[in-house]
Amino acid sequence: MQITNQIHFRNLRGDILGGLTAAVVALPMALAFGIASGAGAEAGLWGAILVGFFAALFGGTPSLISEPTGPMTVIVTAVITELMALYPEDPQKALAMGFTVTMLAGLFQISFGLLRLGRYITMLPYNVISGFMTGIGVILIFIQIAPFLGQETPKGGVLAVIRELPDLIANINFVETGLGILTLAILFLYPNKLKKFVPPQLVALVIGTLISLIFLRGIEIRTIATIGEITPGLPNLQVPTFGSGDLRLMFVNAIVLAMVGSIDCMLTCLVSDSLTRTEHKSNKELIGQGIANLITGLCGGIAGSGATTATVVNIQAGGRTALSGISRALVLLIVVLWAAPLTSGIPLAVLAAIVLKVGIDIIDWGFLKRVHKISLKAAGILYSVVLLTVFVDLMVAVAVGVFVANILTIARLDEVQSKSVKAITDDDDQIVLSSQEKELLDSANGRVLLFHLSGPMIFGVAKAIAREHGAIKNYDVLIVDLGEVPVLGVTSSLAIENAIQEAIDENREVIVVGATGKVKRRLEKLGIKGLIPEHHWMDERLHALKEGLTMVRGRQNGSEAFG
Repeated sequence: MQITNQIHFRNLRGDILGGLTAAVVALPMALAFGIASGAGAEAGLWGAILVGFFAALFGGTPSLISEPTGPMTVIVTAVITELMALYPEDPQKALAMGFTVTMLAGLFQISFGLLRLGRYITMLPYNVISGFMTGIGVILIFIQIAPFLGQETPKGGVLAVIRELPDLIANINFVETGLGILTLAILFLYPNKLKKFVPPQLVALVIGTLISLIFLRGIEIRTIATIGEITPGLPNLQVPTFGSGDLRLMFVNAIVLAMVGSIDCMLTCLVSDSLTRTEHKSNKELIGQGIANLITGLCGGIAGSGATTATVVNIQAGGRTALSGISRALVLLIVVLWAAPLTSGIPLAVLAAIVLKVGIDIIDWGFLKRVHKISLKAAGILYSVVLLTVFVDLMVAVAVGVFVANILTIARLDEVQSKSVKAITDDDDQIVLSSQEKELLDSANGRVLLFHLSGPMIFGVAKAIAREHGAIKNYDVLIVDLGEVPVLGVTSSLAIENAIQEAIDENREVIVVGATGKVKRRLEKLGIKGLIPEHHWMDERLHALKEGLTMVRGRQNGSEAFG
């Protein structure tokens, strides 16, 4: 496997233009997500640079742009907030532990890729994914309400914001809120035809900052909160830091961060594939994302993932290889090293409005409008996942959503597959039999029970098997037809074993027909092969029916002779 991503110079102009355009989009988002996370604007910038560079270099999706995203920021914010609450007297230690969680998340993502779990990451029901992303959007909106109103965000997440909302409104800073409203107006009303030239986030950032610096400088009602000075230069390395009693907390948060980042990234990879008509390498991408987050954590940046907006912008501008992601990271690096002081006057309310708009965009409005028309059960799962995501925990929400959705799916499959378990004693048109097979079955006068199974035999079908084999004692010969069974689950295998054992206990003859490959090996491993003679394992149903009819007549002749 090639270690680096797909890089060539045949599309040099398109890749550089795509990277430059993506960098323009990334700058305001990196600043906004860095501030929102609690790690600071500088951490957001280094996250955008390092995640973007190393994910592009080692990933498996050539045109993917990686950077801090809404879902990742929600997790990082929760982690830093929780650690700050545990170590209020030592915020630097709490922040260092937060960066360590990012490093651990990177290691988990690398292990996901090495274990080849990439193609399974997005095998989630859409209503669960939709509810999960919608819940993240709601969280982003709530945690930005306070800075949008010109105040500090209350500690304690969404519930704390809801509790403090009356006080936040009562103490509103109208100047900062005005800047936030102006920013939202620009983001919502920005003409689509201009987006290909200059992204609305950058325009809103520049206009909001200029108004703050020029027109509002003389207003002394309240000081406008800004980012503050960002020191130019390379980042300080972060030594992995662990709290003696917080290992479990850190590892759990790292797994959550890795899972959310992997899901977010794989979904963006699918978007990239659809736009470029290519196919990404999911496991390689997970390894690349893991390396990127590991290095980002070591350098004090916030975690990132594949970013849909930046990826689409990159592709539309001509980016096709990893060179676009690398050039984007280098452009941002130049900004941080030489132009960082220019960002000091950016108002926090403007950044809050940008993140708030991201939250609004993440909410799956289109599916929310239609889901209740599609299925009430699907709607129930979606809204449950949203509520659990917002008020409980992200991974709990996903786990519960997947569990319930899978249970409902299995129930539907069982209902369908149960109809493929049939006990047949004569020609009743339930299955397609040849004329010769029909004649043989009719000649048995109801003394041969053809137990026909078809399709995958998952565990729920075991009830149908148990229900049908209850009539075995009324017949002389049981023929178990597995010729149309491609997959045989353990539970269904045990149900078939019980049917065969019951027939043997009732002194009935048993023939198994059509068991081949994995199905036969499964029965052999369970010891079922030892229950009946070797010559009672047959390949063809016609041969089995002939043998069954012979056994019936032999039993009848034996009874008459005895009589």
